[in-house]
Amino acid sequence: MLYFLVSIATIFSPKDSIIYFKMDDVSITIDVPLSKTSKKQKPILIIYALPNGNTTEQTMGKKMEQGDDWHFDIQHIRAQTKFIRSKLSNRRMVVTYMENSQKSWPAWKSAHLEDYKDRVKRLMDYLNLSFPFDKTEVYLNGHSGGGRFIFSFLDQFDQVPSYVKRISFLDSDYGYDSTHTKKIVDWLHQNKDAYLNVFAYNDSVALYNGKPVVSPTGGTWYRSRLMMQDLSKDFSFTQTRNDSVISYSALNGRIQFFFKTNPDQKIFHTQQVELNGFIHSILCGTKLESKGYRYFDKRAYAELIE
Repeated sequence: MLYFLVSIATIFSPKDSIIYFKMDDVSITIDVPLSKTSKKQKPILIIYALPNGNTTEQTMGKKMEQGDDWHFDIQHIRAQTKFIRSKLSNRRMVVTYMENSQKSWPAWKSAHLEDYKDRVKRLMDYLNLSFPFDKTEVYLNGHSGGGRFIFSFLDQFDQVPSYVKRISFLDSDYGYDSTHTKKIVDWLHQNKDAYLNVFAYNDSVALYNGKPVVSPTGGTWYRSRLMMQDLSKDFSFTQTRNDSVISYSALNGRIQFFFKTNPDQKIFHTQQVELNGFIHSILCGTKLESKGYRYFDKRAYAELIE
């Protein structure tokens, strides 16, 4: 059945295929490149958990026309994927978009408190059949409420599986607390090719119509700093600054935190993804970091938007 879906989708694009299926109340859309790579190179499976309120089509993005919903212009994950593939030409990068019927992973978990771990496991077991994890590097990634999917994945295990090679929170670690620390620390210690990166802006001072958008401890600014504080007990961080972004790095770049300052009390929630954030979440810490793009700068992928 999966092969049939791939064959049908291939008709619409000479370079990649779009596979779609549903499991329980979760829609899964897989962007698979058709270009061949060496069998010696492991494929990369990026599991991208959608932000609150967005459809998969909106998350993929498109060239805007009059009357289009503004959500189509705030992430452009598909165009950013094309940019990354042009850099990782020796890898086969597959992107899986995870969308639930409530368009919110925190709400989804609340609706399935009794069996959410089993539901996530079923989803992963199916992906494992299609992209065997013993031959695939899995990257967990998500924006906004998508971070809750990542934590729901981690909740299944006493130890983070070794096939997980990168965890990226794109302004999405609202659900972090110190109970997650040991799993993350052990995973980073035990896997020398594991990467963690976290993006946040100072939402603790952000205003919308003159009112705070989050409580002082309810946003990613607070949660990300808490995570870094917890990790600092095991890892030594160095600080750098590039314009308005303060970065902290440890383990030779395998751990990175990016904090966007906010003196004007603006909302930068989606811009952290739109302004090359997804690209940076995949390439930071590697030799391709900031090659041909810059985080929180003009769209490096603008010509790739379909």
